[in-house]
Amino acid sequence: MSEPTPYELLGGDDGVRRLATRFYEIMAGRPEAAAVRGMHDDDLAPITENLYGFLRGWTGGPRDWFERTDAPCIMSLHRRLPIGEAERDQWLDCMNRAIEETVASPDARELLQPAFTRIADAMRSR
Repeated sequence: MSEPTPYELLGGDDGVRRLATRFYEIMAGRPEAAAVRGMHDDDLAPITENLYGFLRGWTGGPRDWFERTDAPCIMSLHRRLPIGEAERDQWLDCMNRAIEETVASPDARELLQPAFTRIADAMRSR
């Protein structure tokens, strides 16, 4: 029997959606995340949906988001933003809180937190 994918450990579509939704709820509600929140449009629904689609494929679930012709390159999309250590840390704080609140599987948390740290660090532009 093969190891479960992170997607499966998250609980499939429902778990991935919970993570994406909670991440942006936390970001919107934390004054400490104001700088990173300010990089987003007022309406977080479209970006929440994009994060959900990205995470589905990235964690081993359906890859339909990646197969869209209009799917943005995540790295290119963030390259234009002034992301430094403070913004990276704000983003990671929100994501780690969302993981702790929504991901029941310790194995999934153990996989996701270091992976998100690497991604967030790679997004830095300054």
